Order: sequence, then structure tokens, then C-alpha cells
Amino acid sequence: MQGPELENVIMDVIMDKMLSVKNITILAGEGEKSKKIIDDLSLEIAQGETVVILGPNGAGKSTLGAAMMGDPKFKIPEGEIRFLGENITNMKVDERAKLGMMMTMQNPVEVPGISTTNVIRAALNARGENLSLDKIREQISIVCKKLKTNIFFAEREINYKFSGGEKKKNEVLQALVLKPKLLILDEIDSGLDIDAADLISELLRELQEENKTTLLIVTHNMRILRSLKVDRVCILKSGQIVKTGTRELLESIEKNGFEGIL
Repeated sequence: MQGPELENVIMDVIMDKMLSVKNITILAGEGEKSKKIIDDLSLEIAQGETVVILGPNGAGKSTLGAAMMGDPKFKIPEGEIRFLGENITNMKVDERAKLGMMMTMQNPVEVPGISTTNVIRAALNARGENLSLDKIREQISIVCKKLKTNIFFAEREINYKFSGGEKKKNEVLQALVLKPKLLILDEIDSGLDIDAADLISELLRELQEENKTTLLIVTHNMRILRSLKVDRVCILKSGQIVKTGTRELLESIEKNGFEGIL
């Protein structure tokens, strides 16, 4: 086997292992004040999978997601992260975004003076998708209808004077328009009422089915998982994965909490 045929096989292997995290250590803080949050953690996620990260407060769940996305507040002195076969351990956030990674934030920040439409347009341009403003607004309008809002929502300054639920909808709006290859969702359900959580769960399922988007979900609330096919559940404690399972593990935690598991 050689030439194009071999290249196709290699790409199939890379795409199957969309994200590969090997023996990473994650530190927060600088110098002597740095603190180890994640210790020697490994994780592999295939294209199109839904992997859920659960654990008690302070386990390192949000830190893990943020470090995967390249948040400069965290350092990775050991181990490596590969995305689509490429070592991204030391890449900046915008470089990872160009490759097809995206993360929704637990506490979205306000960005006065910049609209969601402008952010989406800039992200598309950075990926080489130079669509007209009218075309982008057309795509945004379609997603806004699915979110049961209108396009004026996307014309507002990002998260400025938004409610908690509006901030989360704004994060989802960007994800549904940008259609990332890997979407990391950090507590996307906080601030949402039951109906909104169910709606977003359904829209995430639709995104995954239509685009083979891989989902890595950090959550405390099982409601957001209602419409999703959960492939793997990872329990994080003190910066390490201490147990893995399937939806059965999820159901056990929902019923009994972490007692007996940790």
C-alpha cells in the first residue's frame, strides 16, 4: 500500500482519534505559587463521540477543558495534546480554533462594542470562509429561529446586559453557526430553565448528526444530555480520571450521586 491509498488510511486513523490527550499535567498560577490541577491524565476521543466529564467541585473539570482549548492561565509542563494528529500542546487559542476546536464558557464574558455577528464573521474569515455579511446573517437567522429568538439577538453587544440564560444561548448560537469539529461545553446548562435545556440538548444532537461534531461535555446537570447519545462517561477526582463507563454510570450518578463511586 502506498501513495494516495496509504494517505487515505492514515487520515482515517487520524480522524478516528480526533483528540488524544497523553499523560498531561496541568498547572495553574506562576512560579512557586503554581498549583497542580490535573495529574498524569490520558484521554482519547473519536470523531462524532459524546464524552461527558463529571466529578465533584474542584476536581479539575473546567481546567481540563480550558487547557485543551489553550487558555494561557494554565500550563502543561508534561504530556501532550493532539488534535487530528497534530500536536497542539503549545498552540494558542486562535490557532486551535482555526483547526476546528471551540469551547463554550461556564461564565461567558461581556464584550461591549462587539456584536455576536461580528465575532462569527471574524471566526469564519479566520478559517478561510469569506462569506458576505448577508450570507452570514442568513445563517444566523436560521439558527436564531431554532433557538426561538430573532436575529437582533446576534446584533447586540456580546453578553452585555444579558441574563444568564441569554449568555448560554449566545454561546450555543455561535457553535451552531460555526459548526466546529470539536465542541467543548463547560456547564452549558447553568442558567437555563428546563425547556431551554431540552431545546439545546436537541440542537446539539442535530449538530452532531449533521456535521459529525465531537462533543466533550463538562456538566453537573444531566438534563443537557437528554437527547444525546452518550458514548463515554469519565469521573474526575483530584485531577485524575478515576472511573469510566457508559450511560448506565450516568444514570447511577443521577440516582445516587457520587457515593460509592469515589
